Amino acid sequence: MSFDVMMKLIMAQGMLGLNNGVFYAMLSLGLAVIFGLLNVVNFAHGALYMTGAFVALILNSYLGVWLGIGWLHIGFWPALIIAPIVVGLFGILIERFLLRWLYGLDPIYSLLLTFGITLVLQGLFINYFNASGTPYPGMPESLRGVVNLGFMMFPKYRLFVIVFSILVCIAVWFVIERTRIGAMLRAGTENPELVQAFGINVPRMVTLTFGFGTALAGLAGVLAAPIYSVSPLMGANLIIIIFAVVVIGGMGSIAGAVVTGLALGLIEGVTKVFYAPASNTVIFFLMVIVLLVRPAGLFGRQG
Repeated sequence: MSFDVMMKLIMAQGMLGLNNGVFYAMLSLGLAVIFGLLNVVNFAHGALYMTGAFVALILNSYLGVWLGIGWLHIGFWPALIIAPIVVGLFGILIERFLLRWLYGLDPIYSLLLTFGITLVLQGLFINYFNASGTPYPGMPESLRGVVNLGFMMFPKYRLFVIVFSILVCIAVWFVIERTRIGAMLRAGTENPELVQAFGINVPRMVTLTFGFGTALAGLAGVLAAPIYSVSPLMGANLIIIIFAVVVIGGMGSIAGAVVTGLALGLIEGVTKVFYAPASNTVIFFLMVIVLLVRPAGLFGRQG
């Protein structure tokens, strides 16, 4: 194989890996927001990602608006707004009625509770939908087809997902790290009594933060629906990788979640060029190395 062909193959696999990496980044970002600000290990994050995909599928295939001449199904663009809101509201209910009782306890209790929520959600969707997966039929017409990148023909929709997801991650990082709202969130988790004294409703702020973190998972689910089969187990296949990304980047680090997710997606894609079977384990191999060298993660604060 010539050098030119090899470079094109590496870049092509890198783009495909980056497509996976943006999902790693967005999901680990939601986990990092929840853990970093609330100290809650949300194992249900993968199930909420799956729920977002199913909400998009239900809106497109089972619900609609009667126009007098037939049903107009709710397509991708409205679902991109509606599904994260639905998942975020569900996350708010989880925080208010379940997780709130576990604050101040060891994070293992929140992990066990959210693991139980994961099993319940998976069971519910398996009962009512095909466990092997259902194709999402609502990809927008404007994003069909391919784009010539010079070294490969790349699907328009996947390119849209990459650009859109990176912009969302940058926006979330900016809000939390560079705005007054983000400063209040960080202060409210470090010293809630002091923040409460300034007239800020800390419990409501905590609830909205958890809802926002889960809404990010729902948004990732909608974006994933046209690419992957919508399956009750699609979140279970990702959650272990997402936890590995968060650990490598640093638990609670917003920048670490985004950068590590994108980087690991690229590494995973390029690894397929040289030794495809290793692409399934390279992330965990890197996690072991990082934990040995820097236990707090690449972007985490050393204790």
